[in-house]
Amino acid sequence: MWKILRQIAHTGIVTEPAPRGAADEAASIQRIHRELLDILGQALTIRQVDAGSCNGCELEIHALGNPYYNIEGLGIKFVASPRHADMLLVTGPVSRHMEEALLRTYAATPEPKLVVAIGDCGCTGGIFGESYASCGRVANVIPVDITVPGCPPPPIEILRAILSAVRQTGATRR
Repeated sequence: MWKILRQIAHTGIVTEPAPRGAADEAASIQRIHRELLDILGQALTIRQVDAGSCNGCELEIHALGNPYYNIEGLGIKFVASPRHADMLLVTGPVSRHMEEALLRTYAATPEPKLVVAIGDCGCTGGIFGESYASCGRVANVIPVDITVPGCPPPPIEILRAILSAVRQTGATRR
């Protein structure tokens, strides 16, 4: 054990440097937070639907809940029921088995419905495309307001898409 402690004392703390542009991204996140709060003035509830993804996009969506992005602090919450949702975040190519579930979820979401397709698979069908097992992109099944390309897209891009969708709704409500 002493050998390990000496090695730790000799080596010191080894960490990666902060990512480049981290300060710019933090400022961008703060700006998005302020604008979302200005537009919303209230809570936004989101129902996330995995229509057949690999879960890469879900990991990035879950990252929005960490202290760095702090989407809960904005009053944006994820809900279990589409009946309580203002927005649907849909990931993955829509598998044939999820087609009806996605249609029912969309039908259960109250007006005005906002739909954001996340990731290359949700936007274009990705490497899966349309086949006997896949309907392809989300827009082939339900209307989509905003798309977020990337495999997977970074959380900041997902946050920007949420802001864009809210801006569209805010413009139509005025």
